[in-house]
Amino acid sequence: MHCRRRFRVRQTGGVPFIESLASREIYRNPWMVLREDDIRRPDGSAGIYAVVDKPAYALVVPYDGHRFKLVEQFRYPVGARRWEFPQGTAPDLAHVEPAELAARELREETGLRATSFEALGRIDTAPGLTSQRGWVFLATGISEGEADREHEEQDMRSAWFSRADVEEMMDSGVIVDSQSIAAYGLFLLRGR
Repeated sequence: MHCRRRFRVRQTGGVPFIESLASREIYRNPWMVLREDDIRRPDGSAGIYAVVDKPAYALVVPYDGHRFKLVEQFRYPVGARRWEFPQGTAPDLAHVEPAELAARELREETGLRATSFEALGRIDTAPGLTSQRGWVFLATGISEGEADREHEEQDMRSAWFSRADVEEMMDSGVIVDSQSIAAYGLFLLRGR
């Protein structure tokens, strides 16, 4: 019988490890806010922390029982094209339920529709840098359709890959997107 263990992180004395003293917004655009916080460390020393606040996102693992659908696009910050699972956020729709956001991203980026969206888990994108968190969904019951990409996604393409292909792409460094690799790990844990 498989039993899932639960782990808890304890705080000493009920006091946070780092205390926020003040916060100021440095920059804002429709997709993110950069803020700088004055902090106090556990030893009482002062410091600063820069944080990028971004809305939650949904990442979708589209699986037809044999293959995975991936998207490839140019990622400007790293200056290269990257294969990854469909994912995204909707700053103007921050109130949208995660499964609804997942369905929207899947349809928009790949044209696929799914009859089932199973939550596999959550991911903190880069907790040393950003507050952004994402939900990972397994999409099954797939049907094909036309993609409805945003203007920024005009260079995007999508393709189906076998499980062996996806694992080889990760092993050889073709897939290096940390969220996609983590999502694939959650997919593998689901099968245990």
